[in-house]
Amino acid sequence: MSTDEPIAFFISWTVYGTFLQGDSRWWHKRTRGEQKPQPLLEQWHRDRLNHSVILLTGAHREAVESAIQEHCDHRVWRNWSSNARSNHIHVVVTAGGYSGRTVRDQLKANATRKLRQVSPEFKDRPVWSVGGDWKCIHTEGGLEQAIRYVQEAQDRKHRDKP
Repeated sequence: MSTDEPIAFFISWTVYGTFLQGDSRWWHKRTRGEQKPQPLLEQWHRDRLNHSVILLTGAHREAVESAIQEHCDHRVWRNWSSNARSNHIHVVVTAGGYSGRTVRDQLKANATRKLRQVSPEFKDRPVWSVGGDWKCIHTEGGLEQAIRYVQEAQDRKHRDKP
């Protein structure tokens, strides 16, 4: 690994239709960071959804986490922690030689495939929101913090609803 390469990525993506721009729980704009709720913007986006929102059940979450681990094993990536919630996914992974975007997109694709195998309601419709987020982790402390966040902080944030 070069010194410029991150030691891990902190990756997040959301279930289709669950975190819209303008969201009342605050929302993230890539170029401007956290944004205040904008109810009219959120409603505008909600009115334009082409499919209903399907929250992930326990079985769905297990399938997603299994797909993430299987893909990491196949690629020989280190899955430090993954946590599939009802409406979003977090993963902390080391994937030397890959960009965060590539890792995110491959994990999403394999989670989609697995969900469609186990749950017919996900066929012929989007499962995830477009894109997602990824951040480079460059320090051991940052890695420990990201792992702790994925494993422990999710239940305290009350974000498991659309």
